[in-house]
Amino acid sequence: MRQSLTTLAGCLIAGLAAPVWAFGPDTSPRPVERSEKIEVSAANARTATDRGLGKWIIGFRSRAISFGIEPTVFDQALANVTYESGVIKRDRNQAEFTKTIWDYLDTAVSDLRIGNGRNALAKWEQTLTRIEATYGVEKEIIVAIWGLESAYGTFRGNGSVVNALATLAYDARRADFFENELLNALLILQEGDTTRARLRGSWAGAMGHTQFMPSSFQAHAVDFDGDGRRNIWDDDPRDALASTGAYLRHFGWTRGQPWGVEVRLPDGFDYLLSDRTVVKSPGDWAALGVVDQNGKPVADHGMASVLLPGGAEGAAFMIFDNFAVLEKYNTADAYVVGVGHLSDRIRGGPPIKHGWPRRLRALTKDERIELQKRLTAAGFDTVKIDAKMGPLTINAVRRFQVSQGVLADGYPSLQLLDRLRAL
Repeated sequence: MRQSLTTLAGCLIAGLAAPVWAFGPDTSPRPVERSEKIEVSAANARTATDRGLGKWIIGFRSRAISFGIEPTVFDQALANVTYESGVIKRDRNQAEFTKTIWDYLDTAVSDLRIGNGRNALAKWEQTLTRIEATYGVEKEIIVAIWGLESAYGTFRGNGSVVNALATLAYDARRADFFENELLNALLILQEGDTTRARLRGSWAGAMGHTQFMPSSFQAHAVDFDGDGRRNIWDDDPRDALASTGAYLRHFGWTRGQPWGVEVRLPDGFDYLLSDRTVVKSPGDWAALGVVDQNGKPVADHGMASVLLPGGAEGAAFMIFDNFAVLEKYNTADAYVVGVGHLSDRIRGGPPIKHGWPRRLRALTKDERIELQKRLTAAGFDTVKIDAKMGPLTINAVRRFQVSQGVLADGYPSLQLLDRLRAL
């Protein structure tokens, strides 16, 4: 998955109102634009790019052989590769539009997805029970990831993984990342897990029921059905679901520990405590007035933090170590909350009780960059100007809010940006 282990699978926000998209497991940092750009006229674009891709493949061949790819495997796999302009277009535009976490959850945890998840759980109950016993990961969590990544196998992607990765490695904002993924895809073919024709996936190369990138497949995929192949592509989901269990176990999943619990905050709560670096036991949180929705202390599942993915006006969650494990699949808070809450609903749990500030909209990419620049210029360094509303930016927002004497919940709203503009 992403970065060989940190991936591209759909990045969302690493905090609040950030971009929501998905490639599949392993969200990785967004590709960085290459310094060289290919300038061609529209009329000659196909010819020029195919010719350029062909030259790139010639140079790539020696690197692939050094990696351990057999020459015959390489030649057969890349014999008819074509440049996919649509892939580049999607890569360039993926972060232009945003969703708030509540808009994302409306889709991610819709009644339809919950119902289909319960049906999928019932259909594959025996297999999922075996997976849970083998890897120590609750079956509802695995089904929820399956539901968000491919709608329970309905949308696994039908594009050529080799074409997509070759295109992205040749002309991408992060060529090294995609070249490594292409090498791992060739290794999949060499080891006989699938064929070139069946190596299908998303435009970014994520594959199968739970959308593994090739490097994640190599590191974590398992042959659970015992047929001698790690097959995540065909209709039978057993290998894909078990591979997801193996992946989560590798990163330290704790069986029996929730990802998070919705909590109530007391009047006068110090929102500076809603920081991932502030960790307390549920008992200590209860002493501060942070309790579950029934007004009782949260059960002691280990050390926990308080998360406010929609700011002070939205729902609050007490999150445990398993939240960070799910982040290894996709780093976005919205995705992790989506997986966790969907798993709870599939299990029969209640909907999120607290409302969301639906009158607010997410910041656009340009506005997020402006926010980071204005915060930094005002003395609240975000460290990076990357449009990502991650911990560094959220902490800068909090420091600015404290300086202004307003509620320091770290939420990057349009109102906060307007306050910065007025300085």
